[in-house]
Amino acid sequence: MRHALTEEQTWLGDAVAGALARQDTLRAARAALDGAAPPSLWATAIEAGWPGLLSGEEVDGAALGALEAMLVVEGCGRVLADARLLGHLPATALLEMAGDRALRADLASGRCRAALVDGMADGRRPPAVVARRDAGGLRLRGRVEWVLDAPGAGVLVVCGEDEDGVPMAALLRAESPGVGVEARDAYDATRSLASVVLDDAPAEWLALEPARVATARHLQRALLGAESLGAAGACLDRACDHARERVAFGRAIGSYQAIKHKLVEMLRRIENARSLVFFAGWAWRSRPEEFALAANAVLVGAGDALDLASRETIFVHGGLGATWEHDCSLYYRRAELSRRLAGG
Repeated sequence: MRHALTEEQTWLGDAVAGALARQDTLRAARAALDGAAPPSLWATAIEAGWPGLLSGEEVDGAALGALEAMLVVEGCGRVLADARLLGHLPATALLEMAGDRALRADLASGRCRAALVDGMADGRRPPAVVARRDAGGLRLRGRVEWVLDAPGAGVLVVCGEDEDGVPMAALLRAESPGVGVEARDAYDATRSLASVVLDDAPAEWLALEPARVATARHLQRALLGAESLGAAGACLDRACDHARERVAFGRAIGSYQAIKHKLVEMLRRIENARSLVFFAGWAWRSRPEEFALAANAVLVGAGDALDLASRETIFVHGGLGATWEHDCSLYYRRAELSRRLAGG
């Protein structure tokens, strides 16, 4: 297992940073708090080719893996950019596994955007979506809360269970009869979230083994963790910059042990999460049976790193960091909502 990026992966990370540097994402995030529409960088994602990261070359996709997808999302997380990839990429990955050519070219090019609706049972609750067959074909019924990137998506890839309790996945158009997408406000205004209601909605069954249906859920969790890793890294960079520049009692505050220890602990948790990202990327290609464990480890480890970093960067900035005008609060909002989306 590699613990370093290849040259091509480094180029990808640099390209992501370059594409996002042309967007004032933090200003857009602040405007969203004042009632503006949540910022979307879907056009930027299309220009960079990100919608097709996991799509096959036969539909002009990049045919890359989970590690590359996590690198892109990590770059988005650093600047609080919501490129609508957390819903789209897991959905396209599931369609690739199903070998379903319908819509794949449109999804890879970005002409159509998808969202993953995870209605599977998780051990703590029954399935939120149940599928049944009738004379008219496959029908879906259920309600799923806090669906990432569902508002504005043209296609929904829904995971749930059939009437016998077997995991299943299905594809349907967002404008199909019986489908309701209710946008939700959130603590972090940069997020695009919705409740998805299915009332005997007609859908197309995806030919997947039951064991593979949950892969999309695990990939989404890995991507959410990678995004948190990027945001945590940005918090650390901001804290370090301020610790070098802010002078108290004739010395930079970064020279005091109380500040040093906080910065080092932030770095330790971030690097731990980065190791988990490498593990998940390796498992995706080389040990698929371990990807579920690896993906959830990324979610927990990176979420822990962002939880600490978002709070401690406010501490390092002092009273300035606690003001509404400073960007520290934006990263804290991202940390709090990401923790809730992760089940915390």
